[in-house]
Amino acid sequence: MIDLSVDINGIKFDNPVIAASGTFGFGREFKDYVDLNMIGGIAVKGLTLEPRQGNRPPRIAETPAGILNSVGLQNPGVEAFIRDEIPFLRKYKTKIIANIAGNTIEDYCKMAEMLSGEDIDGIELNVSCPNVKRGCVAFGTTPEGISEITKSVKKYCKKPLIVKLTPNVTDIKEVAKAAEDSGADAISLINTILGMAIDIHKKRPILANNMGGLSGPAVKPIAVRMVYEVAQTVNVPVIGMGGISSGEDAVEFMLAGASAIMVGTYNFINPKACEDVVNGIKKYMETYGYKSVYDIIGKVSLN
Repeated sequence: MIDLSVDINGIKFDNPVIAASGTFGFGREFKDYVDLNMIGGIAVKGLTLEPRQGNRPPRIAETPAGILNSVGLQNPGVEAFIRDEIPFLRKYKTKIIANIAGNTIEDYCKMAEMLSGEDIDGIELNVSCPNVKRGCVAFGTTPEGISEITKSVKKYCKKPLIVKLTPNVTDIKEVAKAAEDSGADAISLINTILGMAIDIHKKRPILANNMGGLSGPAVKPIAVRMVYEVAQTVNVPVIGMGGISSGEDAVEFMLAGASAIMVGTYNFINPKACEDVVNGIKKYMETYGYKSVYDIIGKVSLN
C-alpha cells in the first residue's frame, strides 16, 4: 500500500495535491469535471473583507508558456464565502484552505478572526497585495513587511496559518525566514511573477491594468529553485507551486523539499488536472517502490 497522506503542521491531507487559489474557484465550478474527494485540499478564490468586482478587462493574456492575469481579486467577500461556500465544500473530504487578501493589516486580521470560528482547515495569507498605508508597496516584498503582517494576523488566527510568498523579492530566503520567525505554520510559494505583454499593433499593453502576474510552465524552474532554497532555510512545512502540470512536475517540487504542492494554471487547460497529478505521483512511487511521500520529500542529491 502507498501512503500519500501528509501533515502540514496540523492539517492532515489525504494526499499532497491542493488546488491553488484563484484557479479553482470555490470547488463547485469543477465538481462536474473532477472528483473533489480525490483532491487533498482546495485553496479557495482569494477573499477580501468586502465583495470586489476586480479589475476592468482585458485581464487575462496568454503567453507562449503560461498566462498573465490581473483579475484583481474578484470575489463575493468573506461573509458570502462563510454562508454559501463552506457548507458546499463540507460535503467532500477535501481540506478547505481560505486564502485572504487585503489592503491594510486590519483587513487581514478581521478576516482571520472571522474565519477562525468557521469549519475550515487553514488560512493562506496572500501577502502580494498592496499596503495602502505604506504607499501601496506589497506586504511581502521585505522581511520587515512580512514580519509585521504575519505577527499581526497570527494574534487573531486560530487555524494553521500558511504564508504565501511573492517571488518578486531580492532574497526569498530572508522573507521566508521572517515569516517563520513571526509565526507562520507553513510557507507556500511561489505566487505569480510580475510581467507585461504589449500589443504591437495598438502599441498598448494587452492588459487593461498594464501589468499582471505570470503563471504556468514558464515559471516552473524559478519556482523549483525558490522552493529548494526556502526548504533549506525554514523548519516549517513548505508547499510548492508554479507551473505544475503532471505528477512528474509535482515530484520535482517534492524532491526539492515541498511537503505538498498546488496545481494552478493547468486547471484551466485540464479540469481534471489535480486528480491526474495525484495519480501521477502514485505511479512514480509505484515505479520506484516508495511507500510514503515522505520517502521523496527533500531527497534531491546535489551534484
